[in-house]
Amino acid sequence: MHPPPPAADAMDFSQNSLFGYMEDLQELTIIERPVRRSLKTPEEIERLTVDEDLSDIERAVYLLSAGQDIQGTSVIANLPFLVRQNPAETLRRVLPKVREVLHVAGVEMQLTAAVSFRTILQEESVSIHTYAHSFLQVILLHLEHRDAGVSNAWLETLLSVIEVLPKETLKHEILNPLVSKAQLSQTVQSRLVSCKILGKMTNKFDAHTIKREILPLVKSLCQDVEYEVRSCMCRQLENIAQGIGTELTKSVVLPELIELSRDEGSSVRLAAFETLVNLLDVFDTDDRSQTILPLVKSFCEKSFKADESILISLSFHLGKLCHGLYGILTPDQHLRFLEFYKKLCTLGLQQENGHNENQIPPQILEQEKKYISVRKNCAYNFPAMIVFVDPKNFHMELYSTFFCLCHDPEVPVRYTIAICFYEVSKLLNSGVYLIHKELITLLQDESLEVLDALIDHLPEILELMSTGGESSVQENKLSSLPDLIPALTAAEQRAAASLKWRTHEKLLQKYACLPHIISSDQIYYRFLQRMFTIVMTNNVLPVQKAASRTLCIFLRYNRKQEQRHEVIQKLIEQLGQGKSYWNRLRFLDTCEFIIEIFSKSFFCKYFFLPAIELTHDPVANVRMKLCYLLPKVKSTLKIPADKHLLQQLEMCVRKLLCQEKDKDVLAIVKRTVLELDRMEMSMDAFQKKFYEKDLLDQEKEREELLLMEMEQLEKEKQQSDGRPMSEKSFEKKRRDTKTPTTLPKSIPISVPGPSGTSSPSTSKEIKKSKLIRSQSFNNQAFHAKYGNLDKCASKSSTVGYTPSVSGLGKTSVVSLTDDSFRTRNACSAPTTFSPNASLPGTSRGTGNSVDPKSSGSKETPPRKATLKSRKSNP
Repeated sequence: MHPPPPAADAMDFSQNSLFGYMEDLQELTIIERPVRRSLKTPEEIERLTVDEDLSDIERAVYLLSAGQDIQGTSVIANLPFLVRQNPAETLRRVLPKVREVLHVAGVEMQLTAAVSFRTILQEESVSIHTYAHSFLQVILLHLEHRDAGVSNAWLETLLSVIEVLPKETLKHEILNPLVSKAQLSQTVQSRLVSCKILGKMTNKFDAHTIKREILPLVKSLCQDVEYEVRSCMCRQLENIAQGIGTELTKSVVLPELIELSRDEGSSVRLAAFETLVNLLDVFDTDDRSQTILPLVKSFCEKSFKADESILISLSFHLGKLCHGLYGILTPDQHLRFLEFYKKLCTLGLQQENGHNENQIPPQILEQEKKYISVRKNCAYNFPAMIVFVDPKNFHMELYSTFFCLCHDPEVPVRYTIAICFYEVSKLLNSGVYLIHKELITLLQDESLEVLDALIDHLPEILELMSTGGESSVQENKLSSLPDLIPALTAAEQRAAASLKWRTHEKLLQKYACLPHIISSDQIYYRFLQRMFTIVMTNNVLPVQKAASRTLCIFLRYNRKQEQRHEVIQKLIEQLGQGKSYWNRLRFLDTCEFIIEIFSKSFFCKYFFLPAIELTHDPVANVRMKLCYLLPKVKSTLKIPADKHLLQQLEMCVRKLLCQEKDKDVLAIVKRTVLELDRMEMSMDAFQKKFYEKDLLDQEKEREELLLMEMEQLEKEKQQSDGRPMSEKSFEKKRRDTKTPTTLPKSIPISVPGPSGTSSPSTSKEIKKSKLIRSQSFNNQAFHAKYGNLDKCASKSSTVGYTPSVSGLGKTSVVSLTDDSFRTRNACSAPTTFSPNASLPGTSRGTGNSVDPKSSGSKETPPRKATLKSRKSNP
């Protein structure tokens, strides 16, 4: 009998392994040695120590005079605080020291000073006159720092200062010195700075000053010998044109742009082209047709022969360019621009893609990256090109291009077209059915980035898909797209299997739109159970909450009583009475969503008692979370109808106060008791202070009743007709019926029974009118209120029909003003949906769950001890 071999992961305490551990420890010691050497010696610590009795100003002056660089940098970073605290002393004593230090300061201190000066300006700690007197010369002095990063930082600060300086100061302190700084004798960096300053200052002066002093400098810099300066000045011409007006722009700026567009430097030509595109709105029709259009045509024709960077810019601005030239193009020119765009959309796709990347020369790889950028820009401009060709011509002119962009081999291209998908859908309007398949393609994309971009506007896209379409071209609704539901479920599963839980959370939130898009049966069989599984098993709290809220919305709009009953039963038994404390916490989250989405009567009837029974939960975290929820729970009660439920609530709170042993929970209970005492109770009758909330709740109750009546009347209609009413035909009928969303309050909501006094014909008419009213309500309420579902927590504005389970029989007569509906008897058994099924909404002891009290006193302390650390984030 041989002994079993040792486990692979068992620790080996042999002599060899011990020597191995010793070597590891020696390596750790070697790693630590440089750390120990880097510690400050007592002498260094003494030099870095400052007297604690010094004031902030005195300490700053001392550190700038005798401290090290890191201390001086710290003082300069703290300069905005010193100016706010004591501006006079800071400007008198600290700022002169800052000027001295900056003469010899390093890059880090210079960058810190530039940011601090800009912060002081933005905070308006001192007047603009004082700021210009104290800080402007320091800024101008360091504009030409040898380090480009430092120079740009000071330039950004100066440009911010120019926006608020008065004209006289600008003219004397900046414009006059700028004349010499812009000369050819100055450095390239000095002339580049002059270009940017001119672009910022132009709109600060009158036309006479601009024409006499600024425009000569602009022309000089546009004809500079260095291409960098010409390119920089060309990019500032847009700002200058906006400052000098249309006439001067046509007479001065346009000739310069024409000349720069023929420049020998490619970067200059590119800057001229982009500036022309941005200024298209400034020029009139004659200038655009006679001057700008020939330049643009020439630029497009030469772009394929030039550097790919020009193609990138051209593809990015093509949409704006086509929009600006739209009115002056002949049909032939229009076609050429469209063909040019189509060519850019497939640029680089004609080459062989089966080669090994390791064998491709670097220049080819770089070229392919630029081609990807071109196609990405084309995807970005696709909505503009739909406008260019007219949405009516989309199928003939652009559909094949759209198909290529949606199937592009590169993720950035598909990501961009997914972002634009909603805009494309809006533009197509009745022709949106043409891109059904592309929606499925993007939903099934292998990249989660593409899916994430698409789902940002998924509810709006599906809304357009379901309502858009011409009656002559079949029934262009999602029923004609059988792949939608598999694509949606596959997208959710792919997001769930990834590590990108934020995408999964967002997707679950967007799925709340599905009740308006597909039938309740499809939601019930394909989505609702999945939401419940996520709430039960997922490990990410935001994902669980998103699934829980979407599940509640699915429940709200479910149209079948048996299905609603099953969901409510599962929520109570598997979450509220679940063995895992984590599930019970999620039940409380679900209760919060139900309070937000459903009417007060619905919550009180099915979830009030299961929620407050968690006051006996053996886990402190659950009791703590319930305490936070109790004020919302109390807000669902109405007096005097719910007096017995109020007594139950007060009894549970008293038990918590008397029996709670956990000090953290007890502290929260005491705060909650004070909050509950301050709360004012809602009455059955309308009160002025609660009028809006009561009106909203009454509307929810009315909607719940209407849904039940609609279901009952549908069943009667099916029985009388002898054939079932299909979901599709009902959806069509309810959408075709148009009535106001707000129903008259005077109409009693009742279902006449067989013992009614009305004649059969009258009874039929009543039923028919109610069915029509219910169907129209089903459509209109969702249309009007669906967009606010995500905001109803703060605005209390969720209004839509609610699947109430009040169990009205055929013989019952219920009016909105009838107290028998509002009275919710806690002792009565809930309405049954089948002969043997009852909803466990009255006691946590019902069902197959384990009673927390009988979970064993021996197990309670260790569970509590291990879970208390999670109280802050249960």
